Amino acid sequence: MAQPTDDGYAGAATLVLDGEEHPVEVTLRGHFQPIDGRYHWYGRIAADVELVARLGGKRAEAVLRTPQGEARGELTDPDPWDRYRIAGTSTPPFAVDRTLPRE
Repeated sequence: MAQPTDDGYAGAATLVLDGEEHPVEVTLRGHFQPIDGRYHWYGRIAADVELVARLGGKRAEAVLRTPQGEARGELTDPDPWDRYRIAGTSTPPFAVDRTLPRE
């Protein structure tokens, strides 16, 4: 992670697509958006030949599980290196510091 105070997760995860589990490696980050009052999390799934073959470059809804939690997200088009982007709102699939900053 870029800084110890950043919200995020990097490592092994499980992607659940249509009830089937698929092991993946992810790099995730997130932030609270005060305008809409929701937590937005996002990241990349490492290139995975099986995932590319299964989705064929299309979008998909999925559940992402890490050792720290799980959340529903949307996979979008893969980048030129076949890494899918995943994003979601609300509780992320990783631990988040829930303390408010002191002013």
